[in-house]
Amino acid sequence: MAVFVLGKNKQPLMPCSEKRARLLLERGRAVVVNLTPFVIRLQDRCLSDCALQPTLLAADPGSKETGLALMRLENNATEEKAPATRHVLCLFQLVHRGFQIRQALEQRAGFRRRRRSKNLRHRKPRFDNRTKPKGWLAPSLQHRVDTTMAWVDKLCRWAPVTHLSMELVRFDLQKMENPEISGIEYQQGTLLGYEVREYLLEKWGRECAYCGTGDTPLEIEHVVAKSRNGSSRVSNLTVACHDCNQAKDSQWLADFFATNKGLKKRLKANGLSADVRLERVQRQLKLPLRDATAVNATRWALYGSLKTTGLPVAVGSGGRTKYNHQRLGIPKTHALDAACVGKFDTLKGWRV
Repeated sequence: MAVFVLGKNKQPLMPCSEKRARLLLERGRAVVVNLTPFVIRLQDRCLSDCALQPTLLAADPGSKETGLALMRLENNATEEKAPATRHVLCLFQLVHRGFQIRQALEQRAGFRRRRRSKNLRHRKPRFDNRTKPKGWLAPSLQHRVDTTMAWVDKLCRWAPVTHLSMELVRFDLQKMENPEISGIEYQQGTLLGYEVREYLLEKWGRECAYCGTGDTPLEIEHVVAKSRNGSSRVSNLTVACHDCNQAKDSQWLADFFATNKGLKKRLKANGLSADVRLERVQRQLKLPLRDATAVNATRWALYGSLKTTGLPVAVGSGGRTKYNHQRLGIPKTHALDAACVGKFDTLKGWRV
């Protein structure tokens, strides 16, 4: 991990290695400013004495965790021009507490409801005449935007960030609602299928929807087979292992769970019941795109906040991030998701 460096006038300089920071501290040329992350301030150099390079701060917002990656761009490339080679300097994983905020607000509402029912039964309720301002988000969602922006502001104070990038749209809802949409990007593009597949993997917990196996390649499966006039809408799609996909074939869902012995054997090995699993699949299929819409709403709010920094903000989709992961053979973590956002050639130094 790189160490953040400030000039003697507290202006951000290029981060340095841990070894160089240790030598600067031992020789009395720098003092410690912050411990986590580690920031030092030089005693004898300022911004005019140093050369800066273009630096990118990328973010991958999520519902529970947000990944941040600080990277150096090679050959003075920018996000608006040709794809660049990125050198990872620091990776961060910000854990949100939206669930705790929601629980606290529900508890507070319960306390207020009890006080009102006990002492103020005669008063007319007032909650119907209270309007919310434009762009309002629930506190559990606004918390994600505020904490992410707080860390973006800190990193911009500690590093000479010249560009910002974020994953703006996690899932292409238009593509999922209308799979037959026309256009060369969907017909011949390299991202064909990545958007829908990534959404299905998250919706079904990255495991086979039928037998619950997770340590195996998963395939997109039509719940109602296309031979039975089943559509390709996301509400009729799931992910299944190869054995379940082949065994189900064109059967109805209930018949498959009731008659297939191989499925029952795999369910028993995983400690699952066929009836409970069937009920879960049917319930999961009815879930709307509300979760994806909520995540996208938070991302748009964060995008608007990032634009207020005055730095150029580039955006990418979740499908392209997934494509970059598989193209470069990079494991999936929130911080590395941030490093893979957008369009670029190669990523160096990500094993930090």
